[in-house]
Amino acid sequence: MSQAITFSEYGAPEVLRLSEVTVPEPGPGQVRIRVRAASVNPLDMKIRSGLLAGTYPARFPVIPGLDAAGVVDAVGEGAEAAVGDEVLGAAVGGAYAEYALLDRPLAKPGTLSWEVAASLVTVGETAFRVLGQLDAPAGRTLLVHGAGGSVGTVAVQLAVARGLTVVGTAGEHDLERLTALGAVAVRYGDGWVERVEAAAPAGVDFVLDASGAGVLADSVALTGDSARVLTIADMSAAQHGVRFSAGGTGQAGEALPELVRLASAGMLTVPVGRTYPLAEAARAHSDLEARRTRGKAVLLP
Repeated sequence: MSQAITFSEYGAPEVLRLSEVTVPEPGPGQVRIRVRAASVNPLDMKIRSGLLAGTYPARFPVIPGLDAAGVVDAVGEGAEAAVGDEVLGAAVGGAYAEYALLDRPLAKPGTLSWEVAASLVTVGETAFRVLGQLDAPAGRTLLVHGAGGSVGTVAVQLAVARGLTVVGTAGEHDLERLTALGAVAVRYGDGWVERVEAAAPAGVDFVLDASGAGVLADSVALTGDSARVLTIADMSAAQHGVRFSAGGTGQAGEALPELVRLASAGMLTVPVGRTYPLAEAARAHSDLEARRTRGKAVLLP
């Protein structure tokens, strides 16, 4: 037996409990890792609350968590890793645990901390995916709402590297950091449209909304075309004719090797805001929902 965080009903963070569970066994192509770090994602909280019960129906008890990094301690037939390897990837059956299964483990470079390695997977894949869906060519201007958040920060860096001019809206405390990453940083809140227009006098060509802060109508007006606006956070997207991009679990695929390469070379930063012991997963969820944590929250089993 081992320890994991589980929940047996939808609800507030308090439904998360530290439980005794059976150690999982790897199937063909899988590896089992002794988890060193598991990242906490907004999707974890939406699944826990029941908000996405129609998309991700639960089979209770559920071990939450999408991303993990750790040391391989058992391998299934045909697995592309060996016992003792340090790896990261998308977890199968939950990551908030002492042991987790990975379908497609990727080697963790020694230059990456455990916390960053675990944090790259979902936020990196999401940023990579949505930029591909927007398909904004180099030389155009991209506005990123929520640029100070985890997905927004990665999207800003990837977009700058692809030759886009990036304007990012964020809180006052994130503006200097975004400027250092190559974005034109703009404070969000009342008057943001005028500030963006001043920052991008030639206009905004594309918009990525990672904030869900009710900015879609004005974003469509800025671009003049709802097809050039995409959100990962605003469920009212359809009312504005805007695409809503929802990723699933274990979809890192082709993006992850590139993200790991960039991060290990110091060309991509994933901000880790706070770490928690595994037993304090409920507090991690509460802190993120109350916006008390800036950057990624990471559990350390």
